[in-house]
Amino acid sequence: MLLFRALPRQEFDLILIDFAAAPSADDTILSWLNCRAVSDTPVLGLSPLREAQLTVLVLGSGADDLLVRPFDPVELVARARALIRRCNRGAARRKIELAGFMLDRDNSASAFRGAPIDLTSREFGLAWMFFSSPGVYISRETIGTSIWSAASEVAGRTIEQHVYKLRKKLQLGPERGVGIRTAYGQGYRLELIGQAGAGAG
Repeated sequence: MLLFRALPRQEFDLILIDFAAAPSADDTILSWLNCRAVSDTPVLGLSPLREAQLTVLVLGSGADDLLVRPFDPVELVARARALIRRCNRGAARRKIELAGFMLDRDNSASAFRGAPIDLTSREFGLAWMFFSSPGVYISRETIGTSIWSAASEVAGRTIEQHVYKLRKKLQLGPERGVGIRTAYGQGYRLELIGQAGAGAG
C-alpha cells in the first residue's frame, strides 16, 4: 500500500482505518499494526460490528481507539482530536539501542558499538522492523507491504535475499548475541541469542 511506503518519509497526525468487514488475525493491516515498526502515529479504527472479540483483536493488534459504525461525525472528530492531543511527537521513537546495535531513524544511520554500518534504505527499514519488535514474527506479507508497498508483487526470494544481506552486514550470530530466525509460514523474527527459547537464524 502507498500508505506503508509513505510512513517512513512523511509525518502524519493520525491514521484512520475503515475496516469494511471483520478482519481476521492474519489480516495485513493487523499484521502491520502488530509491529508498526516505522510509525508512531496514532491509529483510529472504524468497525463494522459492535463485537467484543473484534474490539479485542483490533486494539490488541495496536490500534489506539476503535469507533463502531454508525456514529455521529462529531464523535469521530472528537475522538480523532483526543488521539492527536495524546500523541507526544517529541516522545516518538526515533532511535533504537539493543545489544550493542544502534539505529537512528532521523539520519537513517546504524552502528554496532559505535562502528558505523552502511545499509541501503530498504535494509535499514528491515532492520528497524526487526529491532523494534524483538521476539515477534513478522510475516513476509507484512515485510513486502511495508518495505516494497505491495506484498503480492514481491517474490519471497527477494525478501530472503534482503534478509540474508542484512544478516551479513550486521554480522548477526552468536558473536554479537543477535540473530534473525526464519520460520516457515510465520516469517522472520529477531532473537537475542542465549535467552530462553532464542536461537540464531
